[in-house]
Amino acid sequence: MFILIFEQLVKMFFIMLLAFVCYKIRLVSQEGNRAMSNLLLMVVNPCLILTTYQTEYDPELVRGLLLAFAAAAVSHVIGITAATLLIRPSGSENHSVERYNAIYSNCGFIGIPLIGSVLGDTGVFYLTAYLVVFNLFTWTHGVGLMEKKFSLQNMKQGILSPMFISTAAAVILFFIQFKIPDVLLDSMNYVADMNTPLAMMVAGFSVAQADLGKMLRNIRLYFVSAVKLLLIPLVTVLALALMHLPQTVSLAMVIAAACPAAATGTMLAIRYKQNYTYSSEIFAMSTVLSMVTIPVVVMLAEYVL
Repeated sequence: MFILIFEQLVKMFFIMLLAFVCYKIRLVSQEGNRAMSNLLLMVVNPCLILTTYQTEYDPELVRGLLLAFAAAAVSHVIGITAATLLIRPSGSENHSVERYNAIYSNCGFIGIPLIGSVLGDTGVFYLTAYLVVFNLFTWTHGVGLMEKKFSLQNMKQGILSPMFISTAAAVILFFIQFKIPDVLLDSMNYVADMNTPLAMMVAGFSVAQADLGKMLRNIRLYFVSAVKLLLIPLVTVLALALMHLPQTVSLAMVIAAACPAAATGTMLAIRYKQNYTYSSEIFAMSTVLSMVTIPVVVMLAEYVL
């Protein structure tokens, strides 16, 4: 699987590189980037989730999904614990931004196309559990980090997010075995197929906005990226090994945890008046480094699991 993961990441990297060039030559503006991000978040990803769940009911799939929910919760608790212990307030005035980016993965934009390519629809099916847990944690603990307080209003926003709603709808349709008409389902599949190129182009646009020279000289970025891309995923691998889960479930959770910093980190930093420039630098650095670290983490996970 190492070669398969690496090849897929190389393909995704070239799409990201194309987007990088497009932004640099001003073929795409910041407004275009925002519009594409919204299209991906509001339309493409929900279509992908809905189509993934259009499968025959299988008790083994349901069991795997429940185990995936437990594994996703464990992974996030590990991330929160590690970030709290290692990223101290004394180390940086932007420690809240660093902690958020170390804990929360870009499991939607990068995790979905990557897992879909190596584990297929079953892997994406299990990944939806991670996405639900991600939304619950990011709109409670994550927003609490950025805002320095917790509120039920923020949790409500997470529950009303497109990914959460589409996942809930997809699960309901799966359990009642409601089949979307073929003509509509085929149209949704066409839209869902745009997920990988759009996701990597959004990532490329974001990387293009960072000051790469300054970013590469900042040692602190390497530290935060190491916590995000290596430490937390590897501890997650050990925890999942103790849980004795089906390998597809475990690998889907590991890949999700090993993804780079979440794109929502920069969005929340802007919203709650944190250092959003620094957050975008962590996102960019971790996205580039993940092209190397994800295959290594998956290779070790295959050996352990």
